[in-house]
Amino acid sequence: MLLWCVALRYLPDRSLSIRSLVLSAMGGSCLVLSWAAFFAGLEMTSIATATIVMHVQPFIIVLISAFFLKERLTSDQVLWIVAAFIGLIFASGVGAGVGLVDRTWLLGIGITLIGAVCYALTAMIGKQLANQRPEVTALCQTVMGILIFLPFIDLHQTITLPSWGWLAAIGIIHSGIAWVIIYSALPKVPTPVVAILSFVYPIVAICIDWAIYDHPLGLLQAGGMIVIGIATLGVRLGWRLGGKRRSVSSGY
Repeated sequence: MLLWCVALRYLPDRSLSIRSLVLSAMGGSCLVLSWAAFFAGLEMTSIATATIVMHVQPFIIVLISAFFLKERLTSDQVLWIVAAFIGLIFASGVGAGVGLVDRTWLLGIGITLIGAVCYALTAMIGKQLANQRPEVTALCQTVMGILIFLPFIDLHQTITLPSWGWLAAIGIIHSGIAWVIIYSALPKVPTPVVAILSFVYPIVAICIDWAIYDHPLGLLQAGGMIVIGIATLGVRLGWRLGGKRRSVSSGY
């Protein structure tokens, strides 16, 4: 990311301010913590479950905005949020009687929810950085990730060459290029499109979990995920239970 920013002459940038750097650092801290929680949740539950739980972050954004930013919370939003968390209970397997549910599974659900909160905070902070180059924002997040996890690095462990390849792919493609594209696209894409495209990731994750790792979903789990999906669209697109729809300005 540093080479990218220097090569494209985004750095040094005289327009950078202390406020934007502080916000970038805060957003980066929340982002790397959310990914750490998500990866921990993957180990304790399953790819499909952790991914769906992680995608309740739109409702967390609404709740944070209501309680801390004093934004108005409508009755429709409250109902969508309640529906989403009921769906979460079934999607997690807790309410579906799934045999795999134990203390480790429940702990994984809790840790993933913490990750969703951190991700929601990242999105809210990122909204305040609309005037900053997305490459610079991604660079700040990368630096914060290095600083946060540096004390936990075991320099004496053996890492195979294929593992280095996977790590490089995650860092360069998913943590670098992907986030630059996301930060660049969000201000340009209409909210309905963002809301619909956000379901590509969990759908792919569910299919991979089923096809490759042989983790089929029960009917109640699948039903819970569908409820979460409908509720997410309801919140993001401002659906009203009376059948009318109103527009919302948020792109997250």
